[in-house]
Amino acid sequence: MQTSDRFVALFIDADNAPASHVDVILGELANFGTVSIRRAYGNWKGERLNSWERLLHEYAIQPIQQFDLTKGKNATDMALAIDAMDALYSRRVDVFALVSSDSDFTPLATRLQADGKTVVGFGERKTPAAFVNACSKFLFLEREQTPPEASDAEATISVRRWNAKELKCDAKLVTLLRSAVQSAEADDGWSPLGRVGSLIGNQASFDSRNYGYKKLVDLFRAIDLFETENREGRGICVRDKRRGKANGG
Repeated sequence: MQTSDRFVALFIDADNAPASHVDVILGELANFGTVSIRRAYGNWKGERLNSWERLLHEYAIQPIQQFDLTKGKNATDMALAIDAMDALYSRRVDVFALVSSDSDFTPLATRLQADGKTVVGFGERKTPAAFVNACSKFLFLEREQTPPEASDAEATISVRRWNAKELKCDAKLVTLLRSAVQSAEADDGWSPLGRVGSLIGNQASFDSRNYGYKKLVDLFRAIDLFETENREGRGICVRDKRRGKANGG
């Protein structure tokens, strides 16, 4: 199915998501299809959502009012989940986008994926791992200062770039990369980058941009645990440096 034939439903937990990145969110979702449903949930009677309120008309986002019925309890989560399930059964939706840093949406993301839907999550770095991993893809919304000369159309997700030491200290990341490279390994010890990327995508809601690298190959080069080489007829391939040393080069 072509991207132009796919439909995306965007559900925003305005109470737990920054309004300053809505342009980036919609720009990213354009890669998945047409965003036909755009809803933001919260208590619009208060001042807390003023930053979101200013953007609703500009981006054609429908505000869904939810009063704080009980102190300390949030009705927004329940309303959003109900509407998402309604869309699952009554509307043609191929991709669900959930914008929140709240782990309460983990069961929703899991259920949508179980029905064969792509789930794209957006949230701050503080988002619990359970929700991040429940999504098909998750993008952190912290980004570096956009250059003054950059237009809205040029705005992209761009977080601080992690250095080699920081990358190597992320045991989960190292294990993920090494496991994918090993699984995709050919007889000569080299793994096609495209196959490696597919395996990583099947294991976790991974995106190299969350580490400050636009391309997966740039992340592999930065972490300095792998060799990269353009192999004839196979494109860019990756090899664990430990494998190279074991083979004598």
